[in-house]
Amino acid sequence: MNNKAKKIVVTAAVLGALTIAFGAFGAHVLKSSIDSASLVTFETGVRYQMYHALALLILGFATAIPEKTRKWVFVFFIFGIIFFSGSIYLLALKSVLPFSVSFVGPITPIGGVLLVIGWLRLGYGLLNSK
Repeated sequence: MNNKAKKIVVTAAVLGALTIAFGAFGAHVLKSSIDSASLVTFETGVRYQMYHALALLILGFATAIPEKTRKWVFVFFIFGIIFFSGSIYLLALKSVLPFSVSFVGPITPIGGVLLVIGWLRLGYGLLNSK
């Protein structure tokens, strides 16, 4: 396994572990601190983070995928996870945070678009691979 693939797999493992921790935090701590709609929102962020952590794990081990494609999908997924799931976590926690998170609202769709672009870049890279 080359260093780039190892970086992707290690990142996927860390994101997977964080996802489990965030999910447990939501299920055990937040359950009594935020309303049910906010909890559902938080769980959406957790779910999408896990989907993409698993996708990154596969991406890291899939040696048939060209390096350039893997690099770009990795970048799009990482920023997509940070912007999409990260902003959703903040928005779900707005009632308990000591500061306003209204600035985060427009970031969520940017993160979603980055995730979509990552999937499209994966398809494009595979379609054009030799």
